[in-house]
Amino acid sequence: MSTNGKVNKHNFKEDFILTKANYLLNHSVGRPLKTSEKNFSEQLYTPWKNSLSEPWEQWLGIINEFTASLAKLFNAKQSEFCPQINLSSGLTKILMSLDRAQKKNCVILVSEIDFPGMGFALKKSLPKDCEIRFIPSNIDITNASVWDEYLTKDVDLVFVSHAYSNTGQLSPISQVLSMARARNIISILDIAQSVGVVPIDLKALNPDFMIGSSVKWLCGGPGAAYLWVNSDCLDTCNPKDVGWFSHENPFEFDIHNFRYRDSALKFWGGTPSIAPYAIATHSINYFTNIGLKNIRKHNQFLIEKTANALDLEFVSPREEAIRGGTMILDFGANQQKILKNFKEHNISVDLRSHGIRISPHIYNDEEDIDQLLSVIKSTKL
Repeated sequence: MSTNGKVNKHNFKEDFILTKANYLLNHSVGRPLKTSEKNFSEQLYTPWKNSLSEPWEQWLGIINEFTASLAKLFNAKQSEFCPQINLSSGLTKILMSLDRAQKKNCVILVSEIDFPGMGFALKKSLPKDCEIRFIPSNIDITNASVWDEYLTKDVDLVFVSHAYSNTGQLSPISQVLSMARARNIISILDIAQSVGVVPIDLKALNPDFMIGSSVKWLCGGPGAAYLWVNSDCLDTCNPKDVGWFSHENPFEFDIHNFRYRDSALKFWGGTPSIAPYAIATHSINYFTNIGLKNIRKHNQFLIEKTANALDLEFVSPREEAIRGGTMILDFGANQQKILKNFKEHNISVDLRSHGIRISPHIYNDEEDIDQLLSVIKSTKL
């Protein structure tokens, strides 16, 4: 790393499958590694083709490697992670496992700018008489005092996102989680938009639960999500959505005797998916070796370069401490004209309610940002 935040000892573009487009959609789907296809074939197909019997022993080893890679990435215990297909599945399983979340008139605190899918899962996983209390969308969730005000004594559980892709904001999770612990409020942390671009240390943060995925900044493709359970909370969880891989001994085959696993894998369920985790593990290990602090510095350097070139059009936070990996640009009535010119110049971005979302990754460089700014400057507004 150089002092200005640029990664300058390796051309990361050479490691990824990139097209002719200037790809800045990493908040949606990260690009695959060039080595991922060969690694996937070796991990999944080789044992499938060559095994003299069924290949489950080798395949389950992939899951073990996946949870081990997560433990290293997040500075946590491997036994605290459980694979999931997506975040909604993980959130639903957590909520249904907690007596406190299923009690009459429980109160759940969320933000109105959380991803809608999480709100849907909350509404359908909780009793009809529960209260889902929203922090209004016009209130600054980067301000810890806002959370202090809303984390009242009647709140049973707080759902907090680390990063918000539509606003480019980071929530003050360290303070929020600390307040929740002090007030005996269960905490669930959503890291879908921050993992891979913002360092996360679970030992330091100490939430009760966490959910995340691999499809965005981790470039691991869809289907390789996960939930994390703090060891201190594990015994309080009684998952309802279980299967034979939630069993202490999946190969016992006694239909009359179910016993939960003594790890987060009690949330696992039935016959597991394998393929997504083979892809994701390879990618997670790649980024862990680079170091998320280095990825964060590079991402923020490119965002800062953009911010310095623009005025009011840059509507995501200018302060790095409260800024995620995504920047938001708003050109008002000229939004569609800018988007049209981006598309004509093969610059891949998207549009949401707060503006144009742009997310530079480790394989993006200053030339990519220079092109972005050049197109903006050349557009007659």
